[in-house]
Amino acid sequence: MRNGVPAEQPKVSVIMPVRDGERWVAEAIRSVRDQTFAGFELLVIDDGSTDATPAILAQVAATDPRVIVLRQPRDGLVAGLNRGLAASRAALIARLDADDIALPDRLAQQVDYMQRHPDVVLLGGWATIIDENGRPKGRDMRPSPQALRSTLMKKSPFIHPTVMFRAEAARRVGGYHAAFEAGEDYDFWLRLADIGEVAILPELLICYREHGGSVTRTRQLRQIYSARLAKLAAAARQAGRPDPSAALSAPPDWHDPAPGPFERDSSRLFRMLELADPTVAATTPTSSVDLDAITSQLRTLTAGERKFAQAAVLNLLRRGGLPIPHTTLWRLLLRLGPVKAAKLLLGGK
Repeated sequence: MRNGVPAEQPKVSVIMPVRDGERWVAEAIRSVRDQTFAGFELLVIDDGSTDATPAILAQVAATDPRVIVLRQPRDGLVAGLNRGLAASRAALIARLDADDIALPDRLAQQVDYMQRHPDVVLLGGWATIIDENGRPKGRDMRPSPQALRSTLMKKSPFIHPTVMFRAEAARRVGGYHAAFEAGEDYDFWLRLADIGEVAILPELLICYREHGGSVTRTRQLRQIYSARLAKLAAAARQAGRPDPSAALSAPPDWHDPAPGPFERDSSRLFRMLELADPTVAATTPTSSVDLDAITSQLRTLTAGERKFAQAAVLNLLRRGGLPIPHTTLWRLLLRLGPVKAAKLLLGGK
């Protein structure tokens, strides 16, 4: 109820977390308000912004009852997503980030598809990539429906701010899980796929903004660590075993001296992948260099993990002074990829 008038039940709840998003949040909100499909509510979760974001949100919410602002004290992305999920009133939930732009027919197209395919619990789409000034840089068009499930078990085929999913399904699988930091969306897709069909609408739905400040190496490593754990958990569930990640309430620390059985092998591997950072490689005690952590899992490495492993081994070669023959390091580097090894040796990326 707003101002004593019962609020109309929305058909779609759009969830938009934001922190210090003054530069683009107004444009993102406008792109939702300008949708050809009008039966929505927009839940903007302000994660403790200290810039002009709160004032922008207050002004918009005062003029449009469909915009609802929720606030939290810098609890983070997962908490914000789950707060939006808990507050949403619609049967369908759409995601949009506060620096992206929804194309005018985005909601209409996805609602139509979900109505025609009641077995689909998760629907993604394509995106036009734009720079910080809104100039197009390319397109991101994900795999065909025939390859979708097999792709999902290897990596995420969904662009997070394009997705629409069923609220009932999202709540049934427990929403987003904080244990999968930087990979919470991938884990969520895998759990939704456990209970229903997934699909990608082959249409451009949003403009996805790429802008300043590259993702740190630590953030990238955490993301692929979470992805590895999410895949292991999904494989266990599919095999009819209990979810081994169910006991995790926070992101595991791969330096934990007593890791649980679920994350033990992954943590051992990622302590080595962390040596892709030259500073870490230079200061890691000799006794902690564990090449077998890589070689024993060589066949299961993803492209991202392999890239970190190559950089880690190259850093060990450059460091020198290790009780490991250079021929052993070179052999491992070549097994990880001869072409990439040559590029790394020459200073390439």
